[in-house]
Amino acid sequence: MESQTLQSELKFLKSQINPHFLFNTLNSLYALTLKKSDLAPEIVLKLSEMMRYMLYECNEKEVPLRKEINYMQNYLELEKLRHGSKMLIGFEINGEITDQKISPLILIPFIENSFKHGINNQISQGFVNMELNICDNDFQMILENSKSPSIPRITEKRSGGIGLENVKRRMSILYPDHHHLEIKESPNTYKIELNLDLANNN
Repeated sequence: MESQTLQSELKFLKSQINPHFLFNTLNSLYALTLKKSDLAPEIVLKLSEMMRYMLYECNEKEVPLRKEINYMQNYLELEKLRHGSKMLIGFEINGEITDQKISPLILIPFIENSFKHGINNQISQGFVNMELNICDNDFQMILENSKSPSIPRITEKRSGGIGLENVKRRMSILYPDHHHLEIKESPNTYKIELNLDLANNN
């Protein structure tokens, strides 16, 4: 009974991710079509590939790490198309990706949060930098973004619109005692460091 309750909670938590991303992207796509931008077809292709992954491959408890990283790369490419020169985006992978597996879509809320706060009218040029360090089943994500000193302090109540508490709860269920999350905030930057032991997914 307890296991069934946890699984139901996990499904509910994960179900909040997809609509939020989809609505944001469709709004951006709508704006581009109004401008008759040449970028619109490319965004449709990227979005189609990402939706295929979300709908048909993310129903499993775990997915190959390689596919999850590919999804994140598509997300970053999509954000590059959306923001253009307003946003500097860095992405680096260190280590070897082999047959590791990870719970699907557990990292995306952090990335969405970075873009939400990394681009702001008060910032002339924002940035988002993501670094992935992989050693066997030890996985680390370091994610840092710019933010305006004048915006309200980022609290744990929000992360990409679905709440940092959401993803923290998912990790506590899926990786109990096998994850570590550290959040560092300065007046101009917001940084998270997440460590996961991929060999200990519950």
